[in-house]
Amino acid sequence: MFILTTIQDLIQIAPEDFTKPSAQAIKDVVNAKYSNRIVPNIGLCICMWDLLSATEGLIGHGTGLVNVNIEFRMTVFRPFRGEIIYGRIKSSNPEGIIIDLEFTSEVFIPYQNLPENTSYSPSEGVWIWNSDGTELFFDKGEPVLFRVEHEEWIDQRPTIVERDDKGEIVEERPTAWRVIGSMAQPGLGPALWWGEEEEEEEEGGEEGDVEMDGAEG
Repeated sequence: MFILTTIQDLIQIAPEDFTKPSAQAIKDVVNAKYSNRIVPNIGLCICMWDLLSATEGLIGHGTGLVNVNIEFRMTVFRPFRGEIIYGRIKSSNPEGIIIDLEFTSEVFIPYQNLPENTSYSPSEGVWIWNSDGTELFFDKGEPVLFRVEHEEWIDQRPTIVERDDKGEIVEERPTAWRVIGSMAQPGLGPALWWGEEEEEEEEGGEEGDVEMDGAEG
């Protein structure tokens, strides 16, 4: 789910950070620039892992900023295809389900990747799986397991904000990247569904053990 990616960059350290140890000042600048940012063809940057190298700082003319060329490793969220990940349902719409991983919500489960006989309820605002006559709900906030199918990289347009007569945004800029998942396979979906089945199987096994113990006695 997480990988380490090596990045080279030129950063600038402000005069107010000169009192910090050099390594800490560099780390703070890197995290401010990259953390929670999507880097094309790399993934979602989480935080700086370690510093590999850094040049001597050069003070910019008239600014007081120190320019430093650095090479560092960044912790990146970039799950691989087929990986099983735990998350929670953030919201649902007629197109599918959005999953929250606490540090990101760039995970989408299209309705095509839900179990067969699953339908959307506009009144409830949730997807419902009809399993042999029993309705099972994909409720908001429910812990779920999903499988990573692929990732989508979306071309970003120039930042143009369109507003209506009231000054409200008409169209927001889409995300540059998101993970597409599936909950159609057995064992995936709300963890509560499968947890109950496992408990029943365990209870059945315990009863069988008791009978065998009695026979041995």
